[in-house]
Amino acid sequence: MSVSTEFLSPSASSAQPAVDLLRFNTCGSVDDGKSTLIGRLLYDSKSIMEDQLEALERSADLTGGGQINLANLTDGLRAEREQGITIDVAYRYFATPRRKFIIADTPGHVQYTRNMVTGASTANLSIILVDARAGVIEQSRRHTCIASLLRIPHLVVAVNKMDLVNWSEARFNEIRAEFETFLPRLGIRDVKFIPISALQGDNVVTLSEKTPWYSGPSLLGHLETVHIASDWNLRGFRLPVQWINRPNRPADPTLHDFRGVSGQIAGGVVKKGQQVTVLPEGLTTRVREIHTFDGPVEEAFCPQSVTLLLEHDVDVSRGQMIIGTEDLPGASAEFTAKICWMHSRALTPGRKFLLKHTTLTTQAVVSEITHRLDITTLEPGPAPDGLNLNDLGEIRVRTAQPLVYDGYHLNRLTGSFILIEPGTHATVAAGMLTRPKSIVRPNDADFVI
Repeated sequence: MSVSTEFLSPSASSAQPAVDLLRFNTCGSVDDGKSTLIGRLLYDSKSIMEDQLEALERSADLTGGGQINLANLTDGLRAEREQGITIDVAYRYFATPRRKFIIADTPGHVQYTRNMVTGASTANLSIILVDARAGVIEQSRRHTCIASLLRIPHLVVAVNKMDLVNWSEARFNEIRAEFETFLPRLGIRDVKFIPISALQGDNVVTLSEKTPWYSGPSLLGHLETVHIASDWNLRGFRLPVQWINRPNRPADPTLHDFRGVSGQIAGGVVKKGQQVTVLPEGLTTRVREIHTFDGPVEEAFCPQSVTLLLEHDVDVSRGQMIIGTEDLPGASAEFTAKICWMHSRALTPGRKFLLKHTTLTTQAVVSEITHRLDITTLEPGPAPDGLNLNDLGEIRVRTAQPLVYDGYHLNRLTGSFILIEPGTHATVAAGMLTRPKSIVRPNDADFVI
């Protein structure tokens, strides 16, 4: 972010009430109705632009048998429309008076597991669609396990195509009971079951009279009201340094000596006067001022973007991390992590990559593959020779520079990374760090007085 006169002064927009942003993804098996559900949400909430609606009407005779095919709102690839499946991740945006939404429509095929991981990695909530006729199948378990692995806080099991089982309460309860046999082992605490018909719109945006036995909210009603404020880690302060803010305005006396540390808060709360430490160097100082887009503030919290002015002129640069003095992270150049391998060329021990963690990019080598994960049970298998496309497994990594990180289960922002192939700069893996063994302690640091 660049500093300007407007940056240092409260913006008129700050008077507007804040509206929450909910990120969610849909997943499930092939033809469970994921794309149709998103199309129904957009259509019934009147979030479709006129030109989009006209394009749907023009294509109705080709892809919808003379009727609007709501799945075409997200299935944008020609191959997707021809086959009636989702291949790539499609993102859609809409808003209601209560909340803004970013939707990721993820594919259901086993071979597109990497796409599902990509689309769900930033989600607050995951919608698992289940065909009421087929019930709980392997893909239902697989995607629920991936949602658990990615630590998605909220889960909705949408039992779709209820109209094809005559809105049977017994069938709905049977599917719910089967889910509840394995959900406790996955550690997902907030789970909601909703009977719907995505094609007809029942219980999607408005409640349906066809389910008098169902007393819960509609799907959109739940999405608008699910509590997400506590999803962010507000315990330990973490600020990955993005850049040093030195505005080139020598004629402005208020900015002449301005030297701020800019970045997006990845965890916790920071306050004026708070003692902080710059890692991995261990230099400690205090926060003199906190600036946001709307002007100076007394405190800021995750996931706000801020510029900090520090009391001492310490050496800080991109890739370092500023932390508080409580709930300390780990720091190590050797660690274990769970990964989803995303490249057609198999991963084998000894390969070198670039590793990007928050704002730090460093050289890394995969020293060992400890096991491949059985995605249907989340149980580790024997150590394999390599990981193939869409495999999930655990690896050991060594890096040229130490990472300052938390376990992924505690902080999804500081506990994740990607591996990049040096020659092509292709992203080949997404990783989730396990709990650090070595924790940073205050007596490890050289304090600045």
